[in-house]
Amino acid sequence: MGERTLVAGIGNIFLGDDGFGCEVVRRLTEQRPPPTARVVDYGIRGMHLAYDLLDGWDRLVLVDALPDRGTPGQLHVLEVGPDDVAHGDLDAHGMDPAAVLSALGPLGGRLPPTTLVGVQVADVQERIGLSPVVAAAVPAAVEAVRALLSRPRAGTPAGQAG
Repeated sequence: MGERTLVAGIGNIFLGDDGFGCEVVRRLTEQRPPPTARVVDYGIRGMHLAYDLLDGWDRLVLVDALPDRGTPGQLHVLEVGPDDVAHGDLDAHGMDPAAVLSALGPLGGRLPPTTLVGVQVADVQERIGLSPVVAAAVPAAVEAVRALLSRPRAGTPAGQAG
């Protein structure tokens, strides 16, 4: 059995491009992910993600919209470590990925090796549906996640995954 990977789609589908992570994981589930991966649309359920992470995953892939700080629709694949996680208050009714990940220690868990697949947003106004530029990035994000799932994480010797 290979590495157990949790792929977590994050976002609010009622805020335009913020629903990016939800759309990417929806498409991933249609393509039958490998049996070692669990693909979940967490939406804004931060507490649910925190408790699922207590199951001791080998790897976490977060899929989320990124704040408007660059070119809308630009895809980023970033490694996330403990130093990248801000300490925040875990909100049972919201989703702040940094707060969720920083809560793992106090809950008795650990942050697994984590990769963020994110896209720069164009519009997070109240509406359902992605902007055209962010929707165009969804297939590339799906492929980025599939590529992550198909190879062992860095530092894992070939043939020694999991």
